[in-house]
Amino acid sequence: MAREFQRGHKAKISDLTPGTDLYVGVQISGPGLTFDISCFGLDANEQLSDDRYFIFFNQPKSPEESIQLLGTQAGDTESFRVTLDRIPANIHKLSFTATIDGAGQMSQVGPGYIRIVAGGEEVVRYAFTGSEFTTERAVMLGDFYLKDVWRFAAVGQGFDGGLDALLKNFGGEVAEEAPAAQQQAAAPSFAPPPQATAPAPSFGAPAAPQAPQVPQPAPSFGAPAAQAPTPQQQMHAAPTIAAPMAPMGGTVPPPAPAPAPYGQPGQQPQFGQVPGQPVPAAPYGQQAPAPYGQQPPGMPQGAPQGVPQAAGAGLQAALQPYKETATGQRWTPQNQQLMRVDLTMGGTPVLARQGSMVMYQGKVDFSYKGAGFAGRIVGNATGQEMQLMRCTGRGQVFLAEDGSHLHAIELQGDGICVSAESVLAFDESLQHEVRRIEGHGIPGGALFTMQFQGTGTVIVKTHGVPVVLPVTPTTFADCNAIVAWSSASQVIISSQVRLRRNAYPGHSGETVNLQFRGAPGNFIVVQPYEV
Repeated sequence: MAREFQRGHKAKISDLTPGTDLYVGVQISGPGLTFDISCFGLDANEQLSDDRYFIFFNQPKSPEESIQLLGTQAGDTESFRVTLDRIPANIHKLSFTATIDGAGQMSQVGPGYIRIVAGGEEVVRYAFTGSEFTTERAVMLGDFYLKDVWRFAAVGQGFDGGLDALLKNFGGEVAEEAPAAQQQAAAPSFAPPPQATAPAPSFGAPAAPQAPQVPQPAPSFGAPAAQAPTPQQQMHAAPTIAAPMAPMGGTVPPPAPAPAPYGQPGQQPQFGQVPGQPVPAAPYGQQAPAPYGQQPPGMPQGAPQGVPQAAGAGLQAALQPYKETATGQRWTPQNQQLMRVDLTMGGTPVLARQGSMVMYQGKVDFSYKGAGFAGRIVGNATGQEMQLMRCTGRGQVFLAEDGSHLHAIELQGDGICVSAESVLAFDESLQHEVRRIEGHGIPGGALFTMQFQGTGTVIVKTHGVPVVLPVTPTTFADCNAIVAWSSASQVIISSQVRLRRNAYPGHSGETVNLQFRGAPGNFIVVQPYEV
């Protein structure tokens, strides 16, 4: 039975189906409207770094055919075949979009959906209507994204501008239309047999042979059976040439640098970079910062830094690095200290620390969130009291506090323990309660923390860049520097208080530590700061 998703819902593909050869169908219609339905294969920075993974009517498949455009079939306006285990390592997200070709607005569309079919059976469907949009001319329907495993997210985020603007948003560039584009080979057909009642075989049928043969009906690879006839949609037929903002021919991001030979120092991380993590690429339209003591790439030798170049001079160029970042997700970091939440996605209110709102867009209501009499008693007794406000409505809210670094932690049925002082905001769908950590040798005989469980996101703030460590039998942390840990970890108080040692001046000052134990997969988060 298919799972019905709402906007903002996410799930692991393995929780939906054990297969990796999937059919993705999109149904969208509107009076007098034609649509371009595309798939963008994005890298880790959510940019189209390789234009061969922009799958649309003029480029129906990726080089290794892990993404294929199938066309109109089984009642869907457009359909795709996605083979997840064949997608190359440099592709981290597949974003399925629909744009209006010509005049019109997304508010004019009727009921539509994006669905996933595996083995001939529909496993998930996200439905939408035009009432969810206004003047937008494009919509991001859903994403396959890689986060340790492949997952699916129902996005439903409107976007101003057409296909050209959407392509530029993902880091691509639209070139001039060629007078006579070469006709590319048609995508292999995986349509069901002509008889609508015939069952569609599951994915796993043999691929079509390469040698020319007598034409015959193509096998079905899990595509759903044809549904009731729907009005035929006109698809865009004009050729368009798209290319990323890179030299001709396109480039593929270089592989990770090889480890340094034995006895030689490896490449040192830049200031503020967590060791072992790759250097993040600059946002679209910005130049990556140069390492400390070096000039930025492309700047003439001897040119003083801070002087704008002639090509990028002006007010727009000066403000370009600080533009709002929109990724189609519910929670989006704007920088290390500012977080944006889109209340129109998910339909769940957000609980945030009072006074943490710095600005908002749209129609948003803020109300006081009380803890109740029992909650106030517990909060006062344990020190885990949070003064919260509830954010509801349709719009975007920007949150920050004291310039702290902010980190979005997504929970999907699991749990995490965080001190109330380190929590900035969280989805109201999460369950939270005070958890007691007993031990000897500490004031009051116990420590307390907040435990969050369920499905949603909690925003944790830290002083500086934190480090995440796996839990081992010899993992200890200062109780004043620990930020969070997995709720399945066992916490033991390790006290080094000795009467004779502390009777004299000069002791270390590290008297109370926390020891963590747990199965593989548990973790702790420590900040470079002591509260």
